[in-house]
Amino acid sequence: MRRPTGSTWRRAAAVTVTAVCLAYAPVAATGLWPYARPGAPAFGEWLLSHAVSPRYVADAVATRSGPYRHGLLPLVLHTVLGGALMLLGPAQLLTAARRRVRLHRALGVAFAVTVYGSMAGAGLYLARTAPEDAFSGAAFWIVLATLLAGTVMSVTCGVLAAVRGRPDLHQRWMLLCCAFLLTAPLLRLEWGVLPWLLPGLSLAEINQVAILHLGSVAVLGALVASRGLDRRGRLAGLSGTWAPPPVAAAAHLAGAAALAWTVRSCLTWGAGGRRMLAASLVPYALSYTVMAVCGRRAARQGRTWAGEEWRLHLTALCLAPVLTAGTAPVFERVMGLDARTALFAAVAIGCGVLATAATGVVSLRVLRAARPAPERRPSARSSSPPSPASSTFSTPSAGAEAAQRSADETLTHRPVRHQAAAAAEALPQTGTGGRPR
Repeated sequence: MRRPTGSTWRRAAAVTVTAVCLAYAPVAATGLWPYARPGAPAFGEWLLSHAVSPRYVADAVATRSGPYRHGLLPLVLHTVLGGALMLLGPAQLLTAARRRVRLHRALGVAFAVTVYGSMAGAGLYLARTAPEDAFSGAAFWIVLATLLAGTVMSVTCGVLAAVRGRPDLHQRWMLLCCAFLLTAPLLRLEWGVLPWLLPGLSLAEINQVAILHLGSVAVLGALVASRGLDRRGRLAGLSGTWAPPPVAAAAHLAGAAALAWTVRSCLTWGAGGRRMLAASLVPYALSYTVMAVCGRRAARQGRTWAGEEWRLHLTALCLAPVLTAGTAPVFERVMGLDARTALFAAVAIGCGVLATAATGVVSLRVLRAARPAPERRPSARSSSPPSPASSTFSTPSAGAEAAQRSADETLTHRPVRHQAAAAAEALPQTGTGGRPR
């Protein structure tokens, strides 16, 4: 039996994401109809009642009716447009894979406008709803507000990267935006699965468990997807690292200390604290393992650019507990939350915020590497005209460097096997005659 190749895994992941989006589109579009008109059909509630129990859904409807009255119309706008995004997202993936550039751009404009409209509806709802009045408590309100900011920021950076002609950065930001949007169907899946693992909990309590790891799972998926599509082992102009061993060691030590404080705090809250701790630590450990293993493998294989991106994201992941320890007291004092709710909210947003920051640092790293080096002024000794031999050998080298820069800075939507071949042809392999082979 043949071992699955990288293209097979990518195709399977694309099919899975497409199936999840298409299945969730009608659920998202009709999710709030019963709150606006009692008795209206809602596919999500019907599925959830069959997956768990009708009483589980009835209790959930009773606890959500009050918070949704604060801004039902903006929330309906948010969910209906969210259902449209579940259709536009797979369409964007398909047009990019098929290299339908014009259709991809047209659908991209529709996708960006729909994202802004959907997030505007969510923003109006959050502005009209006090954090303590939100479904599942203030921690969920904070998570929703953070997701809103991350989604708007990622789609904006993706659009700007496309306008500037940087498809590699455009791809990273749009994958991160899609990851944030996919937290909605993933949350609904956990509403139906977690009651079997944690029986006896209400939907509000299940929701509190799910939000602690949805951010880390989503951003890890976006990182793995972007690294799988970017097959460049090297990047022209890239030298050194922005996360040298002293910086990485300091991030690990600070993260370990903050994580120990978080663990100690959660253990003081009994069974609920231990449950929340497990819900956040397991995905965090998985993300750390994936980043560390992939970064080390890239370093052994000499793929400096891949190793640098993994290293930057791993450093950001180590700092996520530091962000948690720093924002928990702020939530407690500024928003008037109790220590338990403030800490759980800080844990829930840590990985997502730092992954967004890491994507920004990676973008700056790429733009910095693409910046041409400053020209040196010729000295008096070198003012004499070059010899014919040096002119003959310098021209092909400059052409090879230009070809290498073009190959590294342009990430096309061709299949991966053609990208690797194009990158290999563009490498400046110089023979004895001075001409690239």
